[in-house]
Amino acid sequence: MLTVRKSTNIAWHKSSVEKFDRQELLQQKGCVIWITGLSGSGKSTLACTLSRGLHLRGKLTYILDGDNVRHGLNSDLSFKVEDRAENIRRIGEVAKLFADAGIICIASLISPYRKDRDACRALLPEGDFIEVFLDVPLQVCEARDPKGLYKLARCGKIKGFTGIDDPYEPPLNCEIVLQQKGGDCVSPSDMAETVISYLEEKGYLQA
Repeated sequence: MLTVRKSTNIAWHKSSVEKFDRQELLQQKGCVIWITGLSGSGKSTLACTLSRGLHLRGKLTYILDGDNVRHGLNSDLSFKVEDRAENIRRIGEVAKLFADAGIICIASLISPYRKDRDACRALLPEGDFIEVFLDVPLQVCEARDPKGLYKLARCGKIKGFTGIDDPYEPPLNCEIVLQQKGGDCVSPSDMAETVISYLEEKGYLQA
């Protein structure tokens, strides 16, 4: 586990514009929608479809995609256990900032371990972390294999690959489960509508 060093010679500066003010301006409530699931489960597709659906409703979103963030902020991290934990920690902290800005932040990454996801949840006020589990069987994800990663993992060219030789810990108490089995495939737009309906019900699409 990576030990995060904390500075002691710092102070928090309170702003004259608070989260409430930003939410009033945007006419929405900031939150984090954390999409988790195996590689190939459709996380990025759902994130983009959800973002587009909310945009069409006049709501401001931002996607933190696991692969995209590794091109910049987390480009110094490998896929070792401790680096994967740090990858999630950093994304959780950035997602918290977006939510504080009043933005609906959509984080899309495998995030295989419960303790790492729970640590990100703990960063936000109660209810502002919405965990969405794409419950898609390994065999379905492996059959899709959009990036060819499962094939490489099966050949031993990728070590510690989630679902093959590293575990995925499914959420125990997530807010939304989107389940797909075999050929019974729910469309990304239908899944996005399920999430949007949840946001509407919980009052996140109004200030």
